[in-house]
Amino acid sequence: MAVSTMDSESARTPQPQAALTKGSRSLRPVGASTAWLSPQGKHYVCGSVAAFTNIVVTFPIQKVLFRQQLHGVLATEAVRQLQSDGLRNLYRGLLPPLLQKTTTVAIMFGLYEDFSRVLLDQVGNNGVPELVTRSFAAAMAGTAEAFLTPFERVQTLLQDHRHHGRFNNTAHTFRTLVTEYGVKECYRGLMPILLRNGPSNVLFFGLRGPIKEQLPEASSRGGHLVNDFVCGGLLGAGLGIMFYPLNVVKSRAQSQVGGAFRPCSEVLLTVWRERGGRLTMLFRGAHLNYHRSLLSWGIINATYELLLKLI
Repeated sequence: MAVSTMDSESARTPQPQAALTKGSRSLRPVGASTAWLSPQGKHYVCGSVAAFTNIVVTFPIQKVLFRQQLHGVLATEAVRQLQSDGLRNLYRGLLPPLLQKTTTVAIMFGLYEDFSRVLLDQVGNNGVPELVTRSFAAAMAGTAEAFLTPFERVQTLLQDHRHHGRFNNTAHTFRTLVTEYGVKECYRGLMPILLRNGPSNVLFFGLRGPIKEQLPEASSRGGHLVNDFVCGGLLGAGLGIMFYPLNVVKSRAQSQVGGAFRPCSEVLLTVWRERGGRLTMLFRGAHLNYHRSLLSWGIINATYELLLKLI
């Protein structure tokens, strides 16, 4: 998820400098120089660091979830598979999501901020509601994230135990896909990612402020950190459930190497039939995804807002 940022003090649509103050007191050291980082650039940096923190903490949970999405097994069976793979393989496939997520979250927050600013300047006086403008900016940012689909593609192959003997690491996987199948193979599974990223970004940015407004008012930096964690976590968990079938389709499509590119509907129908036509089986692993997303997006949102105040 696939996202100017919400003011962490008021949770309303921000002005760039609003997030840097608490009341009339700046949260930055007086006289600190930030000439090396533009007001717009800080959103990319904060998003990237927030994503890095999240990936390192939650990667083992993601591997369990991936096995459930791919094979439709219980969490206990997925954990057993990882145990049989050995500790040395626990963080196998870490580099692609680390590169992909740090970049996509930077794009998510940074491009949303940039697109919002440009669009508001262009159409702000034309009677177009700000909500519509910001929603369009969020969708554009989410679509731009899909450019990094190859990282999700490689991550899928490295996490799938059926390919452990074929692909050694990130560089080897990229090289094999490009030389043997062409660049197009790196973008297998692009359509479910596009269908997921745009709408999820719109909902994330559109609901982040209203949700935070419903939380108890914070009077300290720690209180704001907790509220940002809760707000981001609830949104991430809810959106994770909503778009879970698309992630199942993505995982199944990207586990294939070579051959024809199958439409989303065909892949979904295949998974549906294999799992006995039961909706609960299609959502196998969704409960773990909920808790992982709760933790992941809580970390991302809280870290992002904290860094935004400090830079």
